[in-house]
Amino acid sequence: MNRTMLALAVTLSLGTAPGLLAQEGPAGGADPPAAQEAPARPATYDEAADARKQIDAAVARAGKENRRVLIQWGANWCGWCHLLHEHMEKEKDVRRKLLYEYDVVLVDIGRFDKNLDLAERYGARFKDPQAGGVPYLTILDADGNVIANQETGSLESKVDGKNGHDAEKVLAFLAEHQADYLSAESILGDALRRAGAEKKMVFLHFGAPWCGWCHRLEDWLARPEVAKTLAKDFVDVKIDTDRTIGGKEMLERMTKGVPSGIPWFAFLDADGAIVADSFVAPGQNLGHPYTDEETAAFAALLERVSTRIGREEMKTLVDDLRATNAQKK
Repeated sequence: MNRTMLALAVTLSLGTAPGLLAQEGPAGGADPPAAQEAPARPATYDEAADARKQIDAAVARAGKENRRVLIQWGANWCGWCHLLHEHMEKEKDVRRKLLYEYDVVLVDIGRFDKNLDLAERYGARFKDPQAGGVPYLTILDADGNVIANQETGSLESKVDGKNGHDAEKVLAFLAEHQADYLSAESILGDALRRAGAEKKMVFLHFGAPWCGWCHRLEDWLARPEVAKTLAKDFVDVKIDTDRTIGGKEMLERMTKGVPSGIPWFAFLDADGAIVADSFVAPGQNLGHPYTDEETAAFAALLERVSTRIGREEMKTLVDDLRATNAQKK
């Protein structure tokens, strides 16, 4: 008997109060009984989101960073879905593993009547009775291929009679399916070969999962119109100083041992020589251009090294950067 059916049987036989079933999720694709509704909580799942676009965007990010995509199928009425999400946010080791190795997408399944085509596409069979309902996990590689599907009943635990998830089990599942680390030299080598073939330069930037300013720069570079414009002149490549083999050593070599912090970036020719970098003065790293002065310095740098980006396109880029920064203030 699955978790939900067992809980319902207890209710019918012993008269268990409905609130005790608030943590139970539905199984077998049936609509959840009213007694199983989770207490009112802040919405975890965006019910209006375009899940397909969210997954595609996550795969694109994972492709650039050699990460995995973790899809968490669930719904806001599902108490176990809230419990798993809270566990992933509050359990330190699990939270770090996700921060470093995964792009997480929460997909709302409604009353088992939403995004079922996506679930079918990825083989997420949470409607099967043996799957135990939701939450349900799917892991994709950087090309969008399914690496693993996982029911979450086996990841649960009870401590002092409280429902929850076992941190060791969750962590082991995530660690088993994370991407193998790549060599910084091989990543840069591939980018340089591509730059030579396309007669472009390499826009090389260094960052790390914990670095907020790095994420700001990477998020801006990933904006579709920004990426499209910059691709006229540059092959964009990111080196993660924490997750890439030899990444820290490459940064030290590129900066010639001068302390720089991150993000630090450089424009390289196809032979790997630095044409320009983010040092605006000796030892002074521009990082992510945020202030008006920093944005102007970044614009001047781009204008100096680019050959195919037109004046109006450059102005649009800079205006977009300023607008994006303004939204973050």
